[in-house]
Amino acid sequence: MPMLDLHDLPISAFIAPDGSNRQAVAPLLEQALQLALDYAAQASELPPLPTAMPGLPGTALPEQGLAEEQLLAHLRSLISASLHPAHPGYIGHMDSLPTTMSLVGDLLSAVLNNNMLSVEMSPLFSRLEWTTLRELAQLFGLGPRAGGLLLSGGSLANLEALAIARNQILGLSGGALTSLGARPVLFASAAAHTSLHKAAMLLGLGSQAVIPVPVDESGHLDVHQLPTLIEQAQARGDRPFCVVATAGTTVAGVIDPLAAIAAIAHRYDLWFHVDAAYGGALIFSEQLRPRLAGIEQADSLTFNPQKWLYISKTCAMLLLRDTSLFTQAFRIPVPYMRQSEAQGEATDDTPPNLGEIGLQGTRHSDILKLWLSLQHLGRRGYARLVEQTCQLAMLAYTRLRTLPALRFAHPPETNLLCFRAEPDWLPAAAHDELNARLQSALLEQERIFLSLPLYEGRRWLRAVLLNPYTDEQVIERLTTGLARLLEQERQQHDSSQAPGR
Repeated sequence: MPMLDLHDLPISAFIAPDGSNRQAVAPLLEQALQLALDYAAQASELPPLPTAMPGLPGTALPEQGLAEEQLLAHLRSLISASLHPAHPGYIGHMDSLPTTMSLVGDLLSAVLNNNMLSVEMSPLFSRLEWTTLRELAQLFGLGPRAGGLLLSGGSLANLEALAIARNQILGLSGGALTSLGARPVLFASAAAHTSLHKAAMLLGLGSQAVIPVPVDESGHLDVHQLPTLIEQAQARGDRPFCVVATAGTTVAGVIDPLAAIAAIAHRYDLWFHVDAAYGGALIFSEQLRPRLAGIEQADSLTFNPQKWLYISKTCAMLLLRDTSLFTQAFRIPVPYMRQSEAQGEATDDTPPNLGEIGLQGTRHSDILKLWLSLQHLGRRGYARLVEQTCQLAMLAYTRLRTLPALRFAHPPETNLLCFRAEPDWLPAAAHDELNARLQSALLEQERIFLSLPLYEGRRWLRAVLLNPYTDEQVIERLTTGLARLLEQERQQHDSSQAPGR
């Protein structure tokens, strides 16, 4: 059969495996790499959020392919109009600049394009993922049979965890609910992530199957109310199967009392899942890991290195105390893999086909950028990042408390700070709008972006002090900027209330 006729394609459309077009491809890759480096090294000169949104460049599918110069010009336009989480003033969400090795790992993963569906299609990376996640499971103290699987986000990790918990605790065959005469329910803090409700919906339980446990005055799941709620569900004829604790809530960053929740879950023979998507990074610090006391009792655990470990998106994981449950509760062999491979038992060093034990079949080899970053920074490097960003949050808490108009949701337990302006000179009904104006003004005047989440029915300002280049100077600008803006708001309010106005 003759070779395919590629004359209608650009010579740089692919990198020829025999190297015949290397000289044509090299300039394009070099320019793209230079563009990426220029952007990364100048991100602090851009606004945290784009100030204007240009129109999209042309049609998505041109009849004739564009020249490389046009494509690079489009890239520059797209970069300028994107979000810039590398900016030190971007402190509004759980996003940061990625490690350098994340960029290297993503590039090489794309070049190799291995499929994490099976060992046959990713022989080295499947083994690397299996062994690396086993080691991380040991770091969390989950025991000798523990390990895990990478997924594209914490929502998928929570979904698979609840699916395994449901099947295991309720003894379901193939996940069918028809054999149950009662509604399965689970329990989670009222401040838990919304992905739990989506998971319950997708699992056929209904989002109302997530029974909210009220939080105490410190924002933690109230362990004193949890047993009562479990027993009330049993009395109604429901079938409790899982309790979820959160290590680092999304809005306030608080950590539920893990050990106390684990004890209650075990008392009622329920699965204990910990959503440590964010706060799990504390485990890398000997100084701060006591804040996660009890996490070692988890049956399953969600952790997102794409957050506090600075791995480029996506990179999240589900860890299980007993990895055999991936197979027992979830595995469906794919028919186009070799049977010996599909049926073989996993060992410490020999993984199963990872696409058979997870929600995703085809997956990007995210393990490479994670493994490279762990190798590059080491446990000591990550401990320093975690500890210093927590110190920065405490510094911000101390400085901002000097402003009497501010109210704080809770003292920081991670590197998140949640607060709002509630000045006594303004009616309470107008406080939400005031905080929205403060958010906009800080972005415009100080190039500091805070998010504006809804918490306890009101709008709060949230700072996530994650970026390693966010420093004391940013905290000082935030404090003085808020003080100035609040004074301007007070003067405008007083002027509007003056007689004759």
